Amino acid sequence: SLGPEAWADRRFWKMEKMISELKGIRTAAIAGHVRPDGDCVGACMGLYLYLKENYPEIETDIYLEEPKESLLFLQGTQNIQTSYTEEKSYDVFFVLDTSVKNRMGVALKAFESAKKTICIDHHISNKGFADVNVIDPNASSASELLYTLLEKEKVTKPVAEALYTGIANDTGVFQYSCTSPKTMRIAAELMETGIAFSKIVDKSFYEKTYVQNQILGRCLMESIMVLDGQCIIGVIRRKDMDFYHVEPKDLDGIVQQLRVTKGVEVAMFLYEQKVQEFKVSLRSNGKVDVNEVASYFGGGGHVLAAGCTLQGSAYDVINNLLRGIEKQLVKSETE
Repeated sequence: SLGPEAWADRRFWKMEKMISELKGIRTAAIAGHVRPDGDCVGACMGLYLYLKENYPEIETDIYLEEPKESLLFLQGTQNIQTSYTEEKSYDVFFVLDTSVKNRMGVALKAFESAKKTICIDHHISNKGFADVNVIDPNASSASELLYTLLEKEKVTKPVAEALYTGIANDTGVFQYSCTSPKTMRIAAELMETGIAFSKIVDKSFYEKTYVQNQILGRCLMESIMVLDGQCIIGVIRRKDMDFYHVEPKDLDGIVQQLRVTKGVEVAMFLYEQKVQEFKVSLRSNGKVDVNEVASYFGGGGHVLAAGCTLQGSAYDVINNLLRGIEKQLVKSETE
């Protein structure tokens, strides 16, 4: 994570409003991180619709890996490009909810060839990789931060729907500690546009397919408790994913369900991306800074929610991560 001196660095310029970055712009691109979650898709679609509706003279493209089906109700998702093949050069490239450049996925080449790049993000681990970096770790989500950069009178119902989706997903429907009074005020303003907020929450956060419930049940049934019941671990191997015919996007929400187990301080969920390669999600209930744990292994995120990718067997990955988790738990008990 970064200290106060880093946040004062000129890499982290303030942007009063989005309009200040759009003067003379003819072409724009928008992208988020690999395996886009609700906030990533919500923020990217919110900005895409905002530009299309208010700045039709700007040719705007959006690049994302295919979102999970529960997010396809958002207007404009049919225009998402899942690959970069035209080798276009953009006047400005916006990347949202992405803490490091190499997590951009399909649009990395377009980002590197753009005349100007702008990163809008809320991850404390983001060290600033664009020309202009608007990063606020106090924001609940990239969608919340983006809203503060838009002119309110130009936020239409479709834009509000996308941003509300992003905020609701990254705050766990306003229950996580990242939710602030400001978050709630912004959510209220978005609701005033007439969005079907309860349907958005059901569709994008709670609704699961039958096989998603099956793989969740499998993970919970086979989970283990360690460190005197303070840490719970769930593992899904590639063979399990193949058996249930699920992809990584179908595993959203599993780590959160593990986290709410009584007595647990840290939840660890890992799934096998390739042979001997695991994607890890970490969630904390307060005693452990999981961003610190994940950052040690090249990942990052937030104090209470972070992730990383590690090589080795599931046992190797778990044991490596448990060292950092146990160290913090012991320290918290002695303070």
